[in-house]
Amino acid sequence: MSWNATYALLIAFSTLVTYFSGILIYKAPTAKGKRLVVALSFITNLSILFFYKYFNFFSKTIEDSFAIIGLNIDAPILDLLLPVGISFYTFQALSYTMDVYRGEIKPERHIGIYALFVSYFPQLVAGPIERSKHLLPQLRNFSQLKYENLRSGMLLILWGFFKKMVIADRIAILVNTVYDDPGKYTGIETSAAVLLFSFQIFCDFSAYTDIARGVARLMGIDLMKNFDSPYFSKNITEFWRRWHISLSTWFRDYLYIPLGGSRKGKNRTYWNLFFVFLVSGLWHGASMNFVIWGAMHGLIIVLEKLYYKRTSWFFSIKRDASFSVKLFRGLFTFTLVTFLWIFFRADTFSDSLIVIKNLFDWDMTRVFNGELYNLGLTSGQLYLSIFFIGIMLLVEYYNSFVTNPIVLLLKQHIVFRWSVYIIIILTILIFGAYGGEQQQFIYFQF
Repeated sequence: MSWNATYALLIAFSTLVTYFSGILIYKAPTAKGKRLVVALSFITNLSILFFYKYFNFFSKTIEDSFAIIGLNIDAPILDLLLPVGISFYTFQALSYTMDVYRGEIKPERHIGIYALFVSYFPQLVAGPIERSKHLLPQLRNFSQLKYENLRSGMLLILWGFFKKMVIADRIAILVNTVYDDPGKYTGIETSAAVLLFSFQIFCDFSAYTDIARGVARLMGIDLMKNFDSPYFSKNITEFWRRWHISLSTWFRDYLYIPLGGSRKGKNRTYWNLFFVFLVSGLWHGASMNFVIWGAMHGLIIVLEKLYYKRTSWFFSIKRDASFSVKLFRGLFTFTLVTFLWIFFRADTFSDSLIVIKNLFDWDMTRVFNGELYNLGLTSGQLYLSIFFIGIMLLVEYYNSFVTNPIVLLLKQHIVFRWSVYIIIILTILIFGAYGGEQQQFIYFQF
């Protein structure tokens, strides 16, 4: 509201619409009446989201489509700013409407508690997208201040700051340099930017989630886990079970299953999967790049489903698979995900094509002449960033295949624990990136 008071009315309006929708759904005497209220709630909320986030995109798309057939029209373009967190709180509020409609929860009568659910500040602007049956009961049952919550919450916050300030914001300098002028760089520079963006976006987004979960835990609130070591996935299907879990499960529960899921034959299942990822791409942003990014992920997942039995050694996740097979599938999946991030990061579709073209334009003389160190990071800063990425991957590996590192750390002797705390704090203070535009979290723009 301090940024733009008008936009505060949007979240208030969305809150009131879904609050009264829940009550009306519960009181409606017929199934038809319940469906009508659900439809009105979805149409109202999605119309607001469409107007602010997608109106200009579709308007420009229509104008370009007519230009292809020789008709020139001036489609209206509105001067609008995207309200902070609108994609997240809209989906969170709509999930409540559906949960009441399905009978999974009873409507929340206390308007203050429901408003707190929609606008709970730690996860308001970038998730995780919470479910009403998980968060609402916690807001109703006041939790006393507990030392265990304070300790584990502060550790999550500390780890989030490490990933954000020490890794993500530092390598963002190099990534932004290349992507701001992609035609200027080839070979080693472009490859480094593409590879490092994979780590930047993971560390940036998962850092926000860790900080949000940590802040909530200080107050005795448990927010859902949003990441589960996604870069150790063996295929794209598994990647989406581990990446942005709150969004992928939202689409599964509130779009994929209502469309029929896998209950209406293979062809319908494939279409449902592809459509969900197409919408997921559009959710991320009003740009053809995001549509292509989502469509490519959807297409790959359909291919994985289609050829699963024929090439199960490659696509399946078998516990008895050899280490070499697991390693190959993991590296292949990471490479594929990294390549597709190009469409996510590039400013325009034409920039994406330039990056892809330059990715394979190698001049070996540029590999050893120090060009890589003219992208905003000195050689020492770059090698230090790689070292910290290695530390982060080690922790993620341990989390994925051994045990939760925080739980393990809290079992250690107090001297060892506090040594780790102090080392992390000093690392953030000494090696953290301060100042500049890279401080903003990437997912704030969605």
